[in-house]
Amino acid sequence: MSLWADIGAIFSALLTRDSFEIQTALESDAAWVVGTVVAALGGLLVTLIYRKVPFVERHFERSVMVYSYLAIALIIFWGVIDRFVFNDQEPWSTTIPPLLFMIMAWFGASYNVRLRTHLSFSEFRSAMPRGGQLACLILDAVLWFIFAVIVIVTTTRLVALSASNFQIVLGTDNIMQWWFLLAAPLSFFLMVGRVFQNLADDLHNWKTGEPLIKQAVIGAD
Repeated sequence: MSLWADIGAIFSALLTRDSFEIQTALESDAAWVVGTVVAALGGLLVTLIYRKVPFVERHFERSVMVYSYLAIALIIFWGVIDRFVFNDQEPWSTTIPPLLFMIMAWFGASYNVRLRTHLSFSEFRSAMPRGGQLACLILDAVLWFIFAVIVIVTTTRLVALSASNFQIVLGTDNIMQWWFLLAAPLSFFLMVGRVFQNLADDLHNWKTGEPLIKQAVIGAD
């Protein structure tokens, strides 16, 4: 009964949009139950969007990575000129780039799950029988999903904690840290969608007799 009460408290806190109440409600173990269900539903929604809008599926994560990288490069480039030419420096020029880098890395992780470039062990698995290959791919999906749930729950707690403490980005007056931290759980919802995409492809290949293990190429479509 306590679990259901804690789950209800989480949804009630989310409806209030009060960061302190949300942060308090997410401290319970019910957050893992809610996180698992929401991650699964969110992943299915992402999969549906990617299927219906191929342009988003192909370009969204890569666009976030590219623009984050360009913003980092621009800030650092101007920071060097500002410091050594004008003897000045924006106080946020050393704090915002690391946050942008984290966003780039999170969305890059989701994109590369789709490409299967994360420790795929394709050479080893290619030598396995077909049933063993499918078992490994299903295990990949399960482990990625569990990993995504852990990150979604823990980073959502961190977002709520940051918002409830009104943490601002160092060197700024009104840019909140949680705006950047929120990218972590969002990117891992995308990762769950990529995991579901891969699993659907694997089951289709199993039924049609197509090769299950393919050589992963970093940066490929």
